[in-house]
Amino acid sequence: QVQLVESGGGLVQAGTSLRLSCAASGSRFSSSAIGWYRQAPGKQREWVATISRGGTINYADSVKGRFTISRDNVKNTVYLQMISLKPEDTAVYYCNLVRSRESYWGQGTQVTVSS
Repeated sequence: QVQLVESGGGLVQAGTSLRLSCAASGSRFSSSAIGWYRQAPGKQREWVATISRGGTINYADSVKGRFTISRDNVKNTVYLQMISLKPEDTAVYYCNLVRSRESYWGQGTQVTVSS
């Protein structure tokens, strides 16, 4: 069983930065792909970024150039560095760990960007 705990969210002004963290318990973290997703009020959850177990990274077009995903396999943690935040980035951000046929989600962390 894997538990994911997101942190780092908050209320910030547009144009500023935040760094989210996703700490994972359990083993085999390094063999897992990790993704960040977000869900704004009244909208479906959308994919933001993914980092594979081999370090391959992909971003949604809406965040490309502003968000950076990274992982620390020693700390079992994935980060999402967000710069130049916009009000439309306001959402609950979730991390998702995938390996083999297993998928785990965290409880989410709220990011609110004021204009």
